[in-house]
Amino acid sequence: MKYVVFYESADDLADRAPAHFEAHVARYTPYIERGELLMIGPFADPQKDGSMAVFATRESAEDFVKDDPFVVHGVVKSWRILEWNEAIAL
Repeated sequence: MKYVVFYESADDLADRAPAHFEAHVARYTPYIERGELLMIGPFADPQKDGSMAVFATRESAEDFVKDDPFVVHGVVKSWRILEWNEAIAL
């Protein structure tokens, strides 16, 4: 089982995100290094479709989101975590 975080972007994403991008990267880098964050990134149109991240555990997904600068500073207006039953693991 994997855990997917879906972010819904704030209406003014392009104005808000740059100021918090470096802190966002600093927040997620340790999760990558520990093997807890498997994938992260925006969809092709992040204003319309948001972004997502795939975590190895629900605990790591919840821990990441609670202090992510994008969440804390309103770059993201809502988020949710869904369990994902990965069918093909490479």
